[in-house]
Amino acid sequence: MLDDFFTRALLAGIGVAITVGPLGCFIVWRRMAYFGDTMAHSALLGVAIAFLFDINLMVGVFVVAALVSAALLLLQRRQSLSTDALLGILSHSTLALGLVMVAFMTWVRIDLMGFLFGDILAVSRTDIAFIWGGGAMVLAGVAWLWRPLLASTVNAELAEAEGMHPERARVAFMLLMALLIAIAMKIVGILLITSLLIIPAATARRFSSTPEMMAVMASLIGVVAVVSGLFGSLQFDTPSGPSIVVAALALFLVSQIAPVVRRSGPQPQEGGRR
Repeated sequence: MLDDFFTRALLAGIGVAITVGPLGCFIVWRRMAYFGDTMAHSALLGVAIAFLFDINLMVGVFVVAALVSAALLLLQRRQSLSTDALLGILSHSTLALGLVMVAFMTWVRIDLMGFLFGDILAVSRTDIAFIWGGGAMVLAGVAWLWRPLLASTVNAELAEAEGMHPERARVAFMLLMALLIAIAMKIVGILLITSLLIIPAATARRFSSTPEMMAVMASLIGVVAVVSGLFGSLQFDTPSGPSIVVAALALFLVSQIAPVVRRSGPQPQEGGRR
């Protein structure tokens, strides 16, 4: 069965969609879309470093994304610039550094379009193993951090008073995001990862009455977007990664005219930007 490239693409895409759902909910609740963009853009620098040192691409992307998260935390503590300004600097700087490094590595042929927009039809059995294995780790981490993340999203001071260590949970959340970026990069590409994070979660929010229901629905909507996007790509001969995002967008637009169940999810006092 795994000898068929389309079957491998479906398995890989479904694995990513299931993983993305819960993390995407926290991105929406915490208003951290720009943070997701920054992590995604840093992936190209990770790709360049992976080629330079001849290591696994996912490992390179994870390490760089984790370092970018650490840099953001350190710069925030200095309080010299707002968070959105810091994210803008890190986002564009890492993307530019990655492009410059790739340009200097003339001995390596790198498919930039594949990394920027994804190449899900080229996933291998090894990629599927990484995606499902990494996805299981991410979901286990989200389950473990669910209560402190949810509490700190509503009120960080109250979560701290109750001994939930919101800052520690925030650092762990950033590491989970780094791992997600590493496993999702090959599916939809660096420039489209944030779309797959935000759109299914935003769609699910309209129909969910609890945070847990929203997380599950976000994953299911992501799966529907992946499957319909891939079949649409096959039918109309369009790029697979962008087709998945377009399918997710179509689901979101349909949701806007459907009856609302009840708005779900915690309402943070502070957004991801400052």
